[in-house]
Amino acid sequence: MRTSALSGLTGLEDGGGSINIQGEEQKKLDVIANNVLKNALKWSGQLSTIASEEEEKPFNIMGDSVFSNDIILENSGRYVAVFDPLDGSSNVDAGIPVGTIFGIFDQAECPIEDFDLSDGIDKAEEKCLQDTLQPGTNLVAAGYCLYSCATSFVFTLGSGVYGFTLDETIGEFVLTHSDMKIPSRGKIYSFNEANRWDWDRPLQQYVTDIQQGLGDTKSRYSSRYIGSMVGDVHRTLQYGGIFGYPADKRNPDGKLRLLYEAAPMAFLLEQAGGLALTGKNRIMNIPPTSVHQRVPCILGSRDDMLEMRRYYVESRDPDLISRCKARLKGANVLDEDIDDESLSPIVNLGSHNGDSLLNKDKEGNTTTTMGEFGAAQ
Repeated sequence: MRTSALSGLTGLEDGGGSINIQGEEQKKLDVIANNVLKNALKWSGQLSTIASEEEEKPFNIMGDSVFSNDIILENSGRYVAVFDPLDGSSNVDAGIPVGTIFGIFDQAECPIEDFDLSDGIDKAEEKCLQDTLQPGTNLVAAGYCLYSCATSFVFTLGSGVYGFTLDETIGEFVLTHSDMKIPSRGKIYSFNEANRWDWDRPLQQYVTDIQQGLGDTKSRYSSRYIGSMVGDVHRTLQYGGIFGYPADKRNPDGKLRLLYEAAPMAFLLEQAGGLALTGKNRIMNIPPTSVHQRVPCILGSRDDMLEMRRYYVESRDPDLISRCKARLKGANVLDEDIDDESLSPIVNLGSHNGDSLLNKDKEGNTTTTMGEFGAAQ
C-alpha cells in the first residue's frame, strides 16, 4: 500500500475495463488484495469455503484435496471466511486510509432446502452457498486491518475486542489495545452529508438535532467523515460517536454488503460495547438472502445509537416500517408490531454483551434471555 504509487499499482485494473460483480470498476490493488487473501487462506487447512466481495459467488477452496509439489491438504476445513479485501479502494490513489474487513462462520447446519437456490447449481456450489448464507449471530470471529500511518489489526473471537499494531522493525504485530471498549457516548457523527436530504426522515431529524445541540446530551456534535469504512469505524471505536452508511432514496437498502462489511463490523462493535443497526433493526439478526445483499449500516456508541433508534421507533412512515420488517423476515426477533414506546428501554431492547434479563417461564421459574440486542455467542 505504501509503495503502490512508486510501483505502478495505483489506478484502475486494465485501464478501467475490469468490472467486479458489484458493477464497480476495479482498482489494481482490489485484484491484488483479493488474490493475496485467497492464496493465503487456501493453504490454512482450516477453511472449507471463501466468499469475497470481488467474487461472483462463494467457492469451495478444498475440493476433494488441494495439491502442490510439496503438500496435500485433505478436505477437513471447518470454517467459512467472508471478506472485503480492500475496503475504501476508491481512495487508494489519494493516499487515504483503506482496510480489509473479514468475518468467520462455522459451517451451517441448516438444510439446503431452506434457501431459494438457482437452477443448475451443482452440489458443491450449493454447499458453499449454504455455508455462507448465515446471519451475523453465527459469526465466531470478525475484524479488520487498517492500512494508514500505522498498520492496525483489530479483531474479536466473541469475547472482547483486541487491537494489534505492526512493528515493522521486527515484522510482528504487537498488542497495543487490550480489551477495547467504545465510549458509551461520543461527540462525533460520521455520514456522507451530500446524501442528507435523501436519507430516511428519522435520520435527518436526529442528525439535525445533534448538530444543533438539541439531542439528549445538549452538546453539539462535530462531523468527521473519511469515506473509508475501516478508517471511520476505527476512529469511532476509539473516540465514540456514530458512523453510518444509511439508506437513501436511490439506495433504499443501503450500499454496504451485509456479509462482507456490515455483519462483521456489527459483531466487532457489539463486542466492544456498541450497537450496530440499520436504523431500527439489529444488523446481527438479519438473515442474508444472497451473498451480495446490501443493508443500511449505522453503528457506534451504545447511548448514541439508542437515541438515534428512538427517532426510527417514533416514525409512522408505512414505507419505512415495511422495509424494516422485510429485512427481518424469518429472523428470531421481537414482534415489530409491538408499540416500542409502551415498553421500558430494557424490556424493549434487551441486554447487551453478557448482561442478561430475568424472566419467568410458564412454570414460574426464573430464566434469562439476551433480548433483541444481546451479544452474539
